Formats: sequence, structure tokens, C-alpha cells
Amino acid sequence: MANTTSTTLKLTVQATGENSGTWGQFTNTNLLILEQAIGGYDAIGVTSGATLTFSNGVLSNGKNQVLKLIGTITGNVNVTIPDGIEKTYIVDNATTGAHTVTFKTSSGSGVTWSATDKTTKIVYTDGTDVIDVPLGIPGGSDTQVQFNNSGVFGGSANLIWDGSNLTIGAQGDLRLADSAGGEYVALQAPSTVSSNITFTLPGADGTADQVLKTNGSGTLSFGDVTGGESWQAVKTGNFTAVAGEGYFINTTGGAITMTLPSSPSLGDFVTFIDYAGTFDTNNLTIGRNSENIQGSAADLTVSVERAANTLVYTDGTQGWLLTVK
Repeated sequence: MANTTSTTLKLTVQATGENSGTWGQFTNTNLLILEQAIGGYDAIGVTSGATLTFSNGVLSNGKNQVLKLIGTITGNVNVTIPDGIEKTYIVDNATTGAHTVTFKTSSGSGVTWSATDKTTKIVYTDGTDVIDVPLGIPGGSDTQVQFNNSGVFGGSANLIWDGSNLTIGAQGDLRLADSAGGEYVALQAPSTVSSNITFTLPGADGTADQVLKTNGSGTLSFGDVTGGESWQAVKTGNFTAVAGEGYFINTTGGAITMTLPSSPSLGDFVTFIDYAGTFDTNNLTIGRNSENIQGSAADLTVSVERAANTLVYTDGTQGWLLTVK
């Protein structure tokens, strides 16, 4: 009888009485092929795809246990093994280029790495198709975080890891415990959210007494507390007011004109006070600066002793309105 070849690893199966004087060479080659199948490694260039070989009775790249797929791919590629092979593989997709890689049999289906998936998979072929071996639940204990192959932590469907983000479901808390571990500070989502909101924390600390504020699009930053007047030193001559400021105005030396800010916006305000009680003698004139005051296209004269007023801008029709008369 003549020598034959095994189906999967293509080992030389020696017939009785064959290979007199050379049977040892065949045996040694078979052992090397087995070593290759158990622990062999090869880097396979797959720039344009690749077909792995299973030559009879010799070492072949498809017989290795560990395969590293390398090369820059410019399109989706297939790495193919012959039909009829039954074997397990550890396959590392180390290609560069945002394209898919599929490890498959010649005629059957296979396992596909997505365009951005550069990971290692354990796969096997049953002679017809290549099948992915999903990772099971890793070992651990009740003091360790564990997750299953669906990304569920600790057996709880309300704590899920999707590979990039950790989701705490059902309005669960994110709890930060104190040093003793007896009390905590918790963050919790509202019961109903109309759309997803992401808050991005600032990259640096603020200064004392600043608050955390948003730009309206979820980006947080530290800023000064606003609201109320920013009071200025006593004014004794004509000046142009700035929105948000308050002024002590001293007309002891003569009448003064305070010109309102140009191009005001809704809610801008200016506050003034008769510093020396002399507005009745030397009036304060409020220059409208092209905007209406109290709905009138005219400057405002203040002649009341100890007058204290705030002007708030509304719109182009009413302009600046007094909040206190």
C-alpha cells in the first residue's frame, strides 16, 4: 500500500512496509507539522487578501496556530483557507487601513473584523465555515466587577458596558463614598430626559468663588458669579455707561451727562444714584445714544434730589425703561 495524507493537517500517513530507510524523515516532518498546529506563529501579509496553504506532508502557513494579519489594506479583504479543514486559530488583525477583514473558507462563511476593529479573535473551522468563539464570563468574585459577552456587569441588566461607555440604567445612582464608606454623594439622572445630554467637564480648575456654568451645548467651564450691579467709583464729569454697572454721580461741580451704552441687548441695565443730593440743582442728563428712553426718542433729564434709578433695555420700540421712579 502507498502512503496517504490526513484530512486536516495533511500529515503523511505511512503504509505498512513503505519508506524503508526514510520513515524517520516522514515522522520528523509530521512532528514538526503537529508542533506548528499546536503553537506555530506566522505573520501573513494580506494587503490584497491571502489564501493560506495546506500542502501535503510539509509545513504550510495555514497550519499555524497563531496568525497575525499584517499590511496596509486599501479595500475590504478576505483571508481564505481551503474547504474541508478542521482546526482552531488565534487570529490577530494587525492590518492598517479602515477596511474589513474576513477570515473564511473557500466556499463557506467566515468571521469579519469591522473597518475599525483591530483585535484578536479565537476562531475555528468545522470544514465548511469559520466560526467565532465568543468570550464567556470571566472568573472573579463578589468583590470584583465582572461582565458577560453582552457587556452586562455583575449579572445586572442596569449596568452595561458597550466597549466605550458605561451606562447605569433605570435612574440608578453614581455613588461616591466618603473615607469611612458609610455615607456617599450620588449623581442621578432625572426621571425623564427629552434627549441625550452630555456634560463635558473643564480641563482645569477655576479660581475661588467661581461657579460651574454651561455654554448651552453641554460644555462646562468655571466663571464668575454674575447678577447685580458692578459699582464704580464716583463720577464727577460726563461719561459713557457700561451695561451691568452702577454709578454714584456727583453733580456738585455742575450738570453731568451719562450716555447710555451703544447697541444694547435685551436685559442690559445701568443703575445710577445722586451721590451728593444735587440733581435738583445740577441736573443729570441721560443721553439716549440713538435708542429710545421710555418709548421716546429724547434724552432724559433727572432733576430729583437723591434720585436712584435703574434703566433696563427692552427692544427698539420702548428702548430703555425705568424700573424705579
